[in-house]
Amino acid sequence: MAGMAFMAQAATAETESNAQPPVLSTPPASTDDLQKMYDAAVENRSVDIVKKLNLSDATKSNAVHDLLVAQYHAMHQRDQTINAKLKAAGKEVNYANRAEDLAAQSKPLHDQFVAKLGQVLTPEQVDSVKDLMTYNKVNFTYTAYCNIIPDLTGADKTKVMDLLKSAREEAIDGGNAPEKSAIFQKYKDQINDYLNAHGHDVAQATKDWAAKHPATTAAAK
Repeated sequence: MAGMAFMAQAATAETESNAQPPVLSTPPASTDDLQKMYDAAVENRSVDIVKKLNLSDATKSNAVHDLLVAQYHAMHQRDQTINAKLKAAGKEVNYANRAEDLAAQSKPLHDQFVAKLGQVLTPEQVDSVKDLMTYNKVNFTYTAYCNIIPDLTGADKTKVMDLLKSAREEAIDGGNAPEKSAIFQKYKDQINDYLNAHGHDVAQATKDWAAKHPATTAAAK
């Protein structure tokens, strides 16, 4: 959700003509520092996911933790390779430019990761890992569609859920939160096209819902 931007003006004192430029109190992070920060973030994220699975078996918990850490590091190395290729070609590093290489390089990592999870967890638990890796976007988005378009048929709901699960399957390979969101948006566009073709006006339904829920809409901006 987009946050509100606040502008603030700061008064500037006059300085003498021979004043020296300010000295940065904190030097830029080194490559080692950045790696340590990334390692810590991966560890925290993996621990958080395992904790939310509520596994009673410590062996399983440790195994899932190690699989998550290894997968995040593998994806990080993949991203560095893709980004270096784009920069060398003078292209901007964004999802649109990364998408083709991302899909190709992610498949072996994805298949191996999911297969190994399946050796430790039940199918339902594997789905939970996927949900946690994608910030529960499937359930959140599905609920939103059902609320905004209350006359969805059973077939409509099934189609929406199927496409959202496909989005989740691809989004667990996303390199960061914005990229995961971009992948989900691609599938949401497909959902909107489907619903519009099956008797619904998604844009109008969204406007009607927003008019009935002004407080919720304002909070989302």
